[in-house]
Amino acid sequence: MKIAKIELFKVPPRWLFLKMTTDDGLVGWGEPVCEGKADTVAAAVKELGEALIGHSAADVEDAFQQMYRTGFYRGGPILTSALSGIEQAMWDIKGKALGVPVYELLGGKCRDRIEVYRWIGGDHPRDTGRAAQEAAAQGYHAVKMNGTDELRWIDTYDKLEATVERVAAIREAVPDMRIAVDFHGRVHKTMAKQLIHMLEPYHLMFIEEPVLCENEEEFLEFARTCHTPIATGERNFTRWGFKRMLTRGGVDIIQPDVSHCGGILETRKIAAMAECFDTAVALHCPLGPIALAACLQVDFCTPNAFIQEQSAGIHYNDGYDLLNYISNPEVFRYQDGMCSLLTGPGLGIEVNEAYVRRMAEQGHDWHNPIWRDGDGVIAEW
Repeated sequence: MKIAKIELFKVPPRWLFLKMTTDDGLVGWGEPVCEGKADTVAAAVKELGEALIGHSAADVEDAFQQMYRTGFYRGGPILTSALSGIEQAMWDIKGKALGVPVYELLGGKCRDRIEVYRWIGGDHPRDTGRAAQEAAAQGYHAVKMNGTDELRWIDTYDKLEATVERVAAIREAVPDMRIAVDFHGRVHKTMAKQLIHMLEPYHLMFIEEPVLCENEEEFLEFARTCHTPIATGERNFTRWGFKRMLTRGGVDIIQPDVSHCGGILETRKIAAMAECFDTAVALHCPLGPIALAACLQVDFCTPNAFIQEQSAGIHYNDGYDLLNYISNPEVFRYQDGMCSLLTGPGLGIEVNEAYVRRMAEQGHDWHNPIWRDGDGVIAEW
């Protein structure tokens, strides 16, 4: 069961898929993408993958150590995204070889299903009340929205009040809907502490990335002055990237991304660290079906995971559906806002390879938008 070949497929709307084949014909899939940098990650996959040809696909930990440690420079979104997709494919192969889902190899299931939430409102959130009603009609009990448009370092109160109005519209339209508001790192600390307090009466499920993770010292200040749960972590990589965050405190929910932070086993290790600090897990996943399946494998064996992000209906996927890329879409047809246990071997999905190859011919050229303030200064997206 040695790795013989690694292929990459850049498919719309903004994803990169990886197919790994062993010398005895087993196939595993991964999703090694950093949004907006698909070609850069593809180059890193090729460099890392060349050294794994002939390596046993079953020896996942050894492959992680080789990819992570032997390049001298380590970490960051490009290298760990490349590593993550390779690692996911190895787990997919190992599970298929043994005839069990990946979570069975990580200690076994601790739950039968997990709640999922839906994005509403778009990059510039609007008409959130109606969108929340649509989500409720589809069976969701939780939604997430971007909090603001672009903000200056010190901006006007009307922009903050607009955010509050959009949250209030959700609460009025669907009173029992659980609401998460993603500040997306767009809000600088002075404006963030004001907006957090303005939103507190709406009893949010959590506020995400109130400031950028490199300003994590501010999380302690937020924790001292408000009661709304604070979530962050999608831009942190490997357990070392979460170590100081967890030991310093101030974060209630961590959000590692299985396609960015080092893969399935690394995410499980990060979640175990978080459990020691009584911290919940809500895995980041605005990506494709392979990444989602990898997240769910972690969720099903992780007691402190409580909800899962997924990209059905997300604004980034306009015109495309993650279900088209798999032959067993029923695994992602949620009931009452919950995703049931994936019971198939490996990642639990059957990738529609013919469709993947056809869409790879189309490809994509997705890049992060460039935002500017009214005075021309670059703004956080």
